[in-house]
Amino acid sequence: MSHPEANCVFCKIVAGTLPAARVLETGEVLAFLDIGPLAPGHTLVIPKAHYTNLPTLPDEVAAALGAVLPRVCRAVVAATGAEGLNVLSNTGAVAGQSVEHVHWHVIPRRFQDGIAWPWRPLTYADGELEAMRRRIACELSG
Repeated sequence: MSHPEANCVFCKIVAGTLPAARVLETGEVLAFLDIGPLAPGHTLVIPKAHYTNLPTLPDEVAAALGAVLPRVCRAVVAATGAEGLNVLSNTGAVAGQSVEHVHWHVIPRRFQDGIAWPWRPLTYADGELEAMRRRIACELSG
């Protein structure tokens, strides 16, 4: 298992030293709402162990991520009423990876939602982040 990186924001979230709106946690995987969402319900799925990018990810960790990713996708669609999803992982700065810790974006989509590259992140209004967290967590627990 890879050790946490002291300056990695996702490692700090895993350790609990930074807050996050967690929607799912297993022994190896954590899913939480993105604080700069492209759409309400935009969720990140990460390995708890630190791996910089997808090519460095061991197969067994990838399998653990892959085992929860469809479940998170179903919950995000159900919680948001989305018509579709973008599920993506950027690898390297040139591809838009801004946090050097493997992660997948689960982005709920609707026709004519205005999301285009380059994306323009939104902010949650007071109470919206927690309300979205509860809806997705409810879908995952049920």
